[in-house]
Amino acid sequence: MGHKGRAALAAAAVITLGLGLSACNDDGDTDAAAKESPATSAPAESPASEEPAEESPEAGGDAAAGDVTAPGTKLKVGDRAVLPFEYTSEKKGTIAVTVTAIEKGAEADMVSTFGEKAKGMTPYYIKMKVENVGGTDLSYASLKLDGDLEGGAGTGVILIGDLPGKCDRESAPAEFKTKGASFETCSLSATKTAPVVAASFDEGDAYEDEPVVWAAG
Repeated sequence: MGHKGRAALAAAAVITLGLGLSACNDDGDTDAAAKESPATSAPAESPASEEPAEESPEAGGDAAAGDVTAPGTKLKVGDRAVLPFEYTSEKKGTIAVTVTAIEKGAEADMVSTFGEKAKGMTPYYIKMKVENVGGTDLSYASLKLDGDLEGGAGTGVILIGDLPGKCDRESAPAEFKTKGASFETCSLSATKTAPVVAASFDEGDAYEDEPVVWAAG
């Protein structure tokens, strides 16, 4: 799991902001649960090598089926990354992800879905196509990418839920178990400050501290 984690879908929409103030979209009172942000661990040192390490590897978008995009790779919206993926201990394989758009939504849609505590939040819709590259059974798996601000900082907002009709997080269909199978989905991000300008994949130990990033524009 990445340091930002894989958010699970829930029947009620939930927002976690700052130190963990959570809000449910219902009429009852909810308790504020403070939780510390997980500390980012320093990346492990690599063994000494005669070859200097390359910085910011560029697009591995057209990697062959047996190759994966290197951690830390910087891509643009529209580029394709081939990535190792583990949804559960039984569902793991290799997928290709193409971020097709990072779209700005309306604050009113956030408020109507998440309630008054979403006031001042601007939603962003990270739309993507996901392909089964390895041909393993990944049916019903789901993937979430994180929204990033300029410079790579996270938004500080954790969302559980989606915006129906605007940004629906779809699970893989039952047929997503053969090489070449694909589906489209959307990850919802939101910010109260600067705009979301990139999307990142940080699942798995190799990508936790060096995510693959798709930048808009």
